[in-house]
Amino acid sequence: MLSFSKPISRELNGNQMGDFMKKFVAGTAAVLTLAGVAGTVAPALSGVTADAASKKTLTVGFVPSNQADTMEARAKPLAKLLSKELGGRKVKVVVSTDYNSIVEALGSGTLDVGFLPPDAYVQAHKEYKAKLLLQTQRYGVNKEDGSPTKKLVNWYKSEILVHADSDIKDVADLKGKTIAVQDVSSSSGYIFPAYYLNSKGVNITKDATLQTVKGHDQGVLAVVSKQDDAAFVFQDARNLVKKDNPSVFKDTKVLALSMKIPNDTVTARADLDKATRTKVTNGLIKIAKTKKGHDLVKNLYSIEGFAKGKDSNFNVVRKAADWAKAQ
Repeated sequence: MLSFSKPISRELNGNQMGDFMKKFVAGTAAVLTLAGVAGTVAPALSGVTADAASKKTLTVGFVPSNQADTMEARAKPLAKLLSKELGGRKVKVVVSTDYNSIVEALGSGTLDVGFLPPDAYVQAHKEYKAKLLLQTQRYGVNKEDGSPTKKLVNWYKSEILVHADSDIKDVADLKGKTIAVQDVSSSSGYIFPAYYLNSKGVNITKDATLQTVKGHDQGVLAVVSKQDDAAFVFQDARNLVKKDNPSVFKDTKVLALSMKIPNDTVTARADLDKATRTKVTNGLIKIAKTKKGHDLVKNLYSIEGFAKGKDSNFNVVRKAADWAKAQ
């Protein structure tokens, strides 16, 4: 799943964290998930030509989870399958350095469809009336052992992890403790667990010491080694270290789970015609159900499938952003 993280390897006090949150909400980091700093649309998007917004060509934007050329190579076979679902209409792959450029390109009409994380979708919808087509699906997680369920869901959760023999029995016990967190732009590694704890009366920037670590695996290991008392990680990040730490599930326990965090989206520009939106929506759902198509989307962003999305699913993202803005 997408990590929403650009780690800063140092401890942050409450005032520093508050400053970072304000920057996050202001938009400097809000839509950066996997790479880059937001720039102007033109240099950030590769492969945009004069026919990018023409009716003959459907342009679809991606941000790489690794090297840009690798993402383009992975996305082009999917574009060919989608082209067939659109009756032979050309589908052009556009690779961006960051999600902000995808949002701006949807707003300007130079991009028709983009794969966006929740916060970027909310921004695109608010600023440019972009339309939600789909949410990605992945298998749910069994709370007991971290294994995948057999049910596909369009959401995930963050978990607050502590050591198995910890004296932390309730979220209130986190006061005065040290917590391993991800960067403040991380949904599951900072924003949502912090928002959840606030609803339970725990203000982590005032009540706890926050130690930023590089990656959810490092958050888990910080608890295993007792370097930190707790960690904010996605459910269940313990699988990331299970191979090298077979006893990780025995050595740790989940103190609490956050509210549901909506999965990433497939989003269309506001004025993309309804017929095309419907074909893209139904086409991607159909493609993901075939073996070849499933392998392609799984290779892109670990996607198992697609489901039609509702804008109301993202109200929790808006509420979390409003809370963060007030910090």
